[in-house]
Amino acid sequence: MLTRAADRALRERVQAARSAASYKDTYRTQPLEPQMPVRYFVRRIARIAPPTLALVPILVALSMALPRSAAAQQPIPPMQPPPTLFPHIATTGTGEVRLTPDRATVLIAVETRGATAKDAGAANARIQTATLNALQALGIPRDRLSTVGFDVEPDYRHDPQGQTAPKVIGYVVRNTIRADVRQLDMLSRVIDTALANGANRINSIQFLSSKSEEAQRQALANAVADARGQAEAMAKAAGGTLGTLLELNSQGYVRPVEMMAQVAFSDARAAAAPSTPINPGELVVTATVMGRWSFK
Repeated sequence: MLTRAADRALRERVQAARSAASYKDTYRTQPLEPQMPVRYFVRRIARIAPPTLALVPILVALSMALPRSAAAQQPIPPMQPPPTLFPHIATTGTGEVRLTPDRATVLIAVETRGATAKDAGAANARIQTATLNALQALGIPRDRLSTVGFDVEPDYRHDPQGQTAPKVIGYVVRNTIRADVRQLDMLSRVIDTALANGANRINSIQFLSSKSEEAQRQALANAVADARGQAEAMAKAAGGTLGTLLELNSQGYVRPVEMMAQVAFSDARAAAAPSTPINPGELVVTATVMGRWSFK
């Protein structure tokens, strides 16, 4: 006969088995297929899980047996301390050189009008040819005379009241040449000669210097001297001395300012005027540098 304790234990096991069977047949879970009893799902897991779980020890052993990658085998370098900051002085210097222009370029234009584009173009060609020939006779070589612009456009008459659309009454032709004058004292004669032969526009005059490259280098040298002078003054005021040069950069330079003038002449009466006065003035070349020195 069973003891009371054994009998009680047997009853509890039977009751637990009944409860488990009732739970498996009654409840469903969301991931299962519709109308699939839990008991069948548990059986499927029981069939699949043991072989799969048996592979776990093998996979763990293989992962431990494989050699580590080269990156994992290399030791992690220790963190480096930040670089030590040292006192230094940085300044910006500017240099300037002034030049007297010794050459110039001038844009000379001929503007003509005609009832047709052909008429305006023919008149323009006749005047511009005479102008080029006269400039060459003055002493300017042909290779220093070049065409830089040629325009043909309708000439419109506009209604002051704005009642009607603009009306074409003819055509305008403009032919512009550039003259490179290497002797600055010839510039006035070049302008007067062009006007005397029919040119009616002087679009611009640019003054240049043949020594601009030398002036640029001298401006850089002046800028470096200015930057060092500032640094020495700062070091002395701070109670120390200026050390070695650590860095020196050029911030570029400003090319000589090309002085420009624009003059327009509408008729031939300008040719009878006195010689055209020209005052070239001077050119300025500016350079900027940035320097850095150690401070002792």
